[in-house]
Amino acid sequence: MAISEAVDTSAKARVVGIKPEFKDLRQGNILFLPQRIALFGQGNTASTYATTKRQVTSAAEAANLYGFGSPLHLAVERLLPVNGDGVGTIPVTLYPLVDDGSGVEASGDITPGGAQTESASYKILINNIESEEFVIAIGDAVADITLSITTAINAKLGMPVIAVDGTTVVDLTSKWKGESANDLFIEVVGSTTAGTTFALTQFTGGLVNPDIDAALAQMGDVWETMILNCLDIADTTTLDKYVVFGEGRWNPLLRKPLVVYTGNTATTVGDATAVSDARKTDRTNAQLVAPASNNLPFVVAARQLARIASVSNNNPPVDYGSRNASGLIPGADGLQWSYADRDEAVKKGSSTTQVKDGVINISDTLTFFHPDGDPIPAYSYVVDIVKIQNVLFNLDLIFATSEWDGAPLVADDDVITNPAAKQPRMAVADVAAMLDSLGRNAIISNVADAKDSIVAGISESNPKRLDIAFTVQISGNVNILSIDFNFGFFFGSTPIVT
Repeated sequence: MAISEAVDTSAKARVVGIKPEFKDLRQGNILFLPQRIALFGQGNTASTYATTKRQVTSAAEAANLYGFGSPLHLAVERLLPVNGDGVGTIPVTLYPLVDDGSGVEASGDITPGGAQTESASYKILINNIESEEFVIAIGDAVADITLSITTAINAKLGMPVIAVDGTTVVDLTSKWKGESANDLFIEVVGSTTAGTTFALTQFTGGLVNPDIDAALAQMGDVWETMILNCLDIADTTTLDKYVVFGEGRWNPLLRKPLVVYTGNTATTVGDATAVSDARKTDRTNAQLVAPASNNLPFVVAARQLARIASVSNNNPPVDYGSRNASGLIPGADGLQWSYADRDEAVKKGSSTTQVKDGVINISDTLTFFHPDGDPIPAYSYVVDIVKIQNVLFNLDLIFATSEWDGAPLVADDDVITNPAAKQPRMAVADVAAMLDSLGRNAIISNVADAKDSIVAGISESNPKRLDIAFTVQISGNVNILSIDFNFGFFFGSTPIVT
């Protein structure tokens, strides 16, 4: 066989042929899997939009496409904030959902009463999203106040609700349909001594979340590593569909596993783990929590996911503890989970957070996977799944290539001169080089044993099949520090007289 193939071996006439071709010179050095975020959520009911998946680079783009105040818009605001403190260049692809044909908006209302004794300013907060400021002056009638409230809410495009002036009451309607809209929460901030009072009816009545089947069908062979689910955690029908889809992504012929994140702001561990604890073999779904927070649950998940995805992208074996989810408003201090609470939550398949100096910090990040009797569940911690993703990704970089696909396959003891030919020992060498690099990057541990475990051979029943097997030990993470601190007292000694 010729050393060069730039010119056909049958050519006779004088010519110079130079064939440029990329050669992978990493020499076993791995590449980190580039993370990708898929965002499943609804647009504004009042907007008309395409349901084909689309990558966006800003919240403004999402708002213009799918409507201001929609779940898609509000989630992208936390993944790609204008200050740049988000996922950076990690692709964010929207998989738009449309309201179910039987869907119903959630509704609430604000009823002002009393007589204003002094002029004062107020704002309406919907899940910590502020309206424009409005003023109630001495002598303002209820109709004046409801008009001011309505105007202040509707003036803020990013509000997740629409306000309608009912003269004696301000009626509020969610900008999307479904049970997830029942998580909307109303607050009034301003003077509590100026005379006017506000009776609040919190949001209820949202019915029938959209179906995700058509959106999932658009993913194809693209490796979306993390999904943000903007529906509510109680929608177990949707979680079941993610499981079916997610299990398929573990298929050896597809090998693109992912994790789906849903937000949860329940106050108590019992309420927060009602869903996770019942899904003991679910290695696809995870919940990101913020106990008693008034942020929308999918906003809570989006902000934490911005941190998780960035770490996973840049240094995949690192866990996410103490990464702050700035911009979220935590619940009251007395409602935060103690260590015993967090330990219970982890044992029931829930992620946890801690509030430090008034800022929500990520603590444990887990899938729901926690089979009974298994003290170290294999698919529990998200960081371990990310490590597995990276092993799969690098195996693909080696073997899903033209270098291996269709190469002549001969026995290890054959003498060969064809540079395209492959032998089982070459596969062993490629895997060993990959394992060395995985070890150097702390994705796996005990590299020597992993390399000793590699076996490769030509199938006894199919001469066109090369079988390879090896075992690795995924690295751990410093989640628990146990330190014994001993102390005593210093006692002076009796002076010696000389």
